[in-house]
Amino acid sequence: MAVKHIRIGTRGSRLALWQAEFLREQLTQLGLDVELKIIKTQGDRVQDLGFDKLEGKGFFTKEIEEALLRGDVDLAVHSMMDLPTTAPEGLCVTAVSYRENPADWLLIRKSVLTEKALLRLPEGARVGTSSARRKAQIRHLRPDVVLGDIRGNVPTRVQKLRDGQFDAILLAAAGLQRLDLDLSDLAVIRLNVKEFVPAPAQGVLAYQVNTADTATRRLLRAIHHPEVSAVTNIERRVLQLLDGGCQLPLGAYCERDAAGHYHLWAALAESWDAPLHRVRHSSSTTYELAEKVVAELREKLRQNA
Repeated sequence: MAVKHIRIGTRGSRLALWQAEFLREQLTQLGLDVELKIIKTQGDRVQDLGFDKLEGKGFFTKEIEEALLRGDVDLAVHSMMDLPTTAPEGLCVTAVSYRENPADWLLIRKSVLTEKALLRLPEGARVGTSSARRKAQIRHLRPDVVLGDIRGNVPTRVQKLRDGQFDAILLAAAGLQRLDLDLSDLAVIRLNVKEFVPAPAQGVLAYQVNTADTATRRLLRAIHHPEVSAVTNIERRVLQLLDGGCQLPLGAYCERDAAGHYHLWAALAESWDAPLHRVRHSSSTTYELAEKVVAELREKLRQNA
């Protein structure tokens, strides 16, 4: 039976709604009637703790997945970096989007900009981020910075920076670009993904459905990006092998070159304030590429113990 009406489950933040509207537009072009249903998640409700202090996994996805399982919605759109690597029984990711810029950007108030300093940050700069991964990597580059948790949606975090609560903040470039925020009053340091390694699948949207819903799954093939899936599968395999979630200070980034070779960069610390270990591997195939990187990371951790 042909699908005519689709209910999309989404969070209610400005960025989440951009993502849902982007998906709605694609499905509308396929001739579907699309409805958005806003669902509040644990990550939305708890605003006073960093991700490394929250229990469990799926802070921004669990409640939406439960709505999918109940049949309250037909399709969920997630930032893929928020999705646990093991899906609940009965659900699957059927398609992924194009990849927006996967890098992290460092936003700095111009009044504190220090031109000759690394990352142009002043000594002892107060940097806002609730990501253990970002904390570990910025601390590796600038051990003098003072780190502070910052929560809220993307525009809220940028406003906290403007209000002087921080000297600088770290955010995903993808969210800033998708929202097309005016950052002209701030200095923007565009970090290199091979040096400041992003979260697995950063910049990609994942479209999740009930496994048994073959009609919707068939529809989503028309908007699937297999070349993006090929590299994000490797990044998420690294995360899965390390049994990680938002609390794990792990970066993993994979790209495929013009000759078809895969290159994988990873950065890992035991905790946000522990030494950072970096690995790079290349291969003509995806076979055990993640496994090789994880084995080397584990050996570096063992040697550091």
